[in-house]
Amino acid sequence: MPERPAVRGRVVDEQTRCVHYRTELDIVAIRFACCGEYYPCHLCHEETAGHAAQRWPGDARATKAVLCGACGAELSIAEYVATTSCPCCSAAFNPGCALHEHLYFAPAA
Repeated sequence: MPERPAVRGRVVDEQTRCVHYRTELDIVAIRFACCGEYYPCHLCHEETAGHAAQRWPGDARATKAVLCGACGAELSIAEYVATTSCPCCSAAFNPGCALHEHLYFAPAA
């Protein structure tokens, strides 16, 4: 299995939980369009990246931009927004993350 990408920000465990979101279900990291780096959340990016966040455009839904903290699978934006659990390991994702989708991904084109 390939090595997991680095996750930046205030990460608190190996499943990508951070100081802002650390429930049992908070196990994804998002690769930001602006820098190509993974962060557990928008707040971690804001605090540590040193630049303004940019979200993925609507025509980038095939881009691998979500990391499952449970198994290390990289999911496309389309795969992630269409599910509530990892398609590779079945680990449940936090359904509340959908409330922040607009911060990471523009609406599908």
